[in-house]
Amino acid sequence: MTMNLQPPPGVATDRREFLKRSSVLAAGIAAAPFISVPQRTYAANSETLKVGLVGCGGRGTGAASQALHGDRNVVLHAMGDIFEDRMKGSLEQIKKEHPERTMVTPDTSFIGFDAIDKVLASGVDVVVLATPPGFRPYHLKKAIDAGKHVFCEKPMATDAPGVRLVMEAAAVAKQKKLALTSGFCWRYNPAERQIMKRIHDGEIGSPLSMYTVYNTGSLWVKPRQPGWNDMTYQMRNWYYFTWLSGDHLVEQAVHSLDKMQWALKDEAPVKCVAHGGRQVRTGSDFGHINDHFSILYEYASGARGYHFSRQQANTASDNSDYFMGSKGVAQIKAFAGLRITGETNWNLRSREGLENMYQVEHNEMMASIRKGEPINDGAWMAQSTMVALMGRMAAYTGQEITWEQALNSKENLAKWVTNQEEEVGDPKFSWDMPLRVPAVAMPGQTKFV
Repeated sequence: MTMNLQPPPGVATDRREFLKRSSVLAAGIAAAPFISVPQRTYAANSETLKVGLVGCGGRGTGAASQALHGDRNVVLHAMGDIFEDRMKGSLEQIKKEHPERTMVTPDTSFIGFDAIDKVLASGVDVVVLATPPGFRPYHLKKAIDAGKHVFCEKPMATDAPGVRLVMEAAAVAKQKKLALTSGFCWRYNPAERQIMKRIHDGEIGSPLSMYTVYNTGSLWVKPRQPGWNDMTYQMRNWYYFTWLSGDHLVEQAVHSLDKMQWALKDEAPVKCVAHGGRQVRTGSDFGHINDHFSILYEYASGARGYHFSRQQANTASDNSDYFMGSKGVAQIKAFAGLRITGETNWNLRSREGLENMYQVEHNEMMASIRKGEPINDGAWMAQSTMVALMGRMAAYTGQEITWEQALNSKENLAKWVTNQEEEVGDPKFSWDMPLRVPAVAMPGQTKFV
């Protein structure tokens, strides 16, 4: 796949400058005459915030419900999905929980690839983006261009051109004073916030080695039904196609990589090498993604990050993070205990009584909108997504991949799968369009693009 897509103007591609890029982009954007910045971007407490949900799967349904819990004066105004059955099920579930706040009508229910445009035009103030990740960069750009506050699920993209688009949109959101909240939920978890503050305060010394693991069983598969064309089949099984999910490393295990980045105060890695493949999920029902990864990330600070993830049925599960420093070790067991041992000893054995991280995301987003000081997670959410993509690139190709190579990759998965020309802007989608079938990656044979 050969693409000729360059980073947006002003986007920093050097790892040391990555987290500065939002301000750099914003400075350039400030001079752009086509951007209209509203005079007032907060909502008074008496004003009703209208929420639109785009992507009505389980995560989208949950996020919309949490958005309604996030403020005393919020309603669900519009919904959009490509499948009518999924949207109907989602609407029914949300209505049961929020009968007085669910204001969706047939006039604000939209089906199809253009549902995002119709939701944005329906009068919403806040949009929840929870479609398969392959659509997320294009939807995020549209939402920010339309002047909407956004809750954006993770990961933010499935390829580097998508990350660059997210970076650009995040800078515009900052300039427009729009909230942009990330679905990297662990950063909003009170327990993880406690231990990360201790790490950042030096309680384990300088982080030297990090080990993150995300081992789970297998997931759902939806067998192909009579009458399903390629687009319908892939959309129903979006998890197993990289242009839609990014692979399980990018779609799920990215949570572990995000915690690794958080511990290092979002220092971008210099380079990585990786292994990965398909040992168990080898049938065509599982598309072309891997079922295991192992990655070594190297940082300029001297730190090393080791990540292991696996999705195989009937195997041991583990979701843990270990941060080894010059003065001690920090350990996180997801949904369980946290501790630090060494010169400082600290233990949080129970999370009982702590706020739910999924709810905290929306509470803080809504509060930031009300206050007129909108959250913008754009810089680090794009970086964590890119770290996962970098690992996938290394595993698929078998090559050592640098940060600069990864961020400047020209591989545009959606355009390649839909066989669209490089000059086309956002990829155009339709139910009957022919799709290329990606091959299973073969290290040493699959080329870096």
